[in-house]
Amino acid sequence: MKRLVPIVVLFALSSACTTTDEIIIDKKGVDMSRYDQDLSECKAYATEVQTGKKVAKGAASGAVVGGLIGAITGDAGKAAGVGAVGGGARGASEGNQDEVRVVKNCLRGRGYKILN
Repeated sequence: MKRLVPIVVLFALSSACTTTDEIIIDKKGVDMSRYDQDLSECKAYATEVQTGKKVAKGAASGAVVGGLIGAITGDAGKAAGVGAVGGGARGASEGNQDEVRVVKNCLRGRGYKILN
């Protein structure tokens, strides 16, 4: 279990790096230097999403469910580890989606047209 936590955290950090960079806006009539500043500020707001806590909560709940299933099938420890990884990955994904949603909402609020 101790070895699984760094794997889940690494997954969360690596997937969090690129998602907000994939936002596409309609650039017609947009001052790109102003956009870059607005995007930076909106990304700062997105750091308030507690992705790390979502990863930990998902890993904990996944471990419990996996452990229960494993108790029935005969290998609770291994099943709890698999559940922890799955739950942590799900938590990381939810956190990343929340971060992207925050950035998109912030940009929309500043008048940008989000295309994706």
